[in-house]
Amino acid sequence: MAGSEGIGTVRLTDFWARLEQVFGPTYAASVAADQVLPQLGGRTINQAITGGEDAATVWRAVCQAYADRVPSRLR
Repeated sequence: MAGSEGIGTVRLTDFWARLEQVFGPTYAASVAADQVLPQLGGRTINQAITGGEDAATVWRAVCQAYADRVPSRLR
């Protein structure tokens, strides 16, 4: 993502842009709302973010859960 240097600096806007790059806009919204990730304590992405989880932590969970889909340039 342009302007982002590594996972430690993922802002929420960067997070959503990355998720849409990986899954496409429609499927990204579905993944965020419906997929429970063990890496997030059994919460969905939306639940984790709404609960105050840092965007970088949530992005790391997405990278682990979908290692086959997230390209290395977005990790």
